[in-house]
Amino acid sequence: MSVHNTPTPEGGRKAVTLPRLLDMKAKQEKIAMLTCYDACFASLLDNCGVDVLLIGDSLGMVLAGMPSKLPVTMEQMEYHTRCVAAGNTHAFVVADMPFGSYQQSPQQAYANAARLMAAGAHMVKLEGSSWLAPTVEFLRTRDIPVCAHLGLTPQSVHAIGGYRVQGKSSQDAKLLKATALQMQNAGAQMVLFELIPAALGAEISRTLKVPTIGIGAGVDCDGQVLVLHDMLNVFPGKKPKFVRNFMDNQSSIQQAIESYVRAVKDKTFPAVEHQF
Repeated sequence: MSVHNTPTPEGGRKAVTLPRLLDMKAKQEKIAMLTCYDACFASLLDNCGVDVLLIGDSLGMVLAGMPSKLPVTMEQMEYHTRCVAAGNTHAFVVADMPFGSYQQSPQQAYANAARLMAAGAHMVKLEGSSWLAPTVEFLRTRDIPVCAHLGLTPQSVHAIGGYRVQGKSSQDAKLLKATALQMQNAGAQMVLFELIPAALGAEISRTLKVPTIGIGAGVDCDGQVLVLHDMLNVFPGKKPKFVRNFMDNQSSIQQAIESYVRAVKDKTFPAVEHQF
């Protein structure tokens, strides 16, 4: 499929912007997000109605075969952001900031975030906890939109002892709620939650004014995200509980992606078996 010859959806489509995402939250219209790493898939996902394209540092594992996301470089993120931006027309584009590109100082974060924005991102995503608030504020006051990634933060997998559900105890849940509010108050315009109990995801989503995106965080987040290669069932190995194979009973990748968008929009995904 040619990137330039992909048909526009019937009736056309307006660009997804931050005000549009806020409006979707207000109207309880679910946000469909998928990871994306190249121009061809960017065009396909965009034309299938995916609202947000995430250039995830997951590219290190699904594209490069790395054992984790930690070795991913700024140069790789910059390159793939530019590729996705070239193929996209309507979707909102979020780019991960890789490990080591923002932890040192807000100034370091700004310099690297500016590179991703120049490459075509509309927002950058950072993993962290309360220590991240000054960096979020530093970026936001300099007109770089930020998505804060809370809950399971894969870049910290060695520090937290593995890929485990976060916020299970009342104390941990209270801390996560407080951190989410802190991120919003610092200027984060989107918050992504990974691997937290569904009830906690619902509670925080009701509390925050900005859109929430869940991955293993329950159906009541304002939107959902999956790694493209997981939902298409092409990444080898055991899939996390929160993943659904959308290629089942579909004859094409396009149909699988359209099925994912419908399932997010009508709240049939994630189902009970995908939640914690």
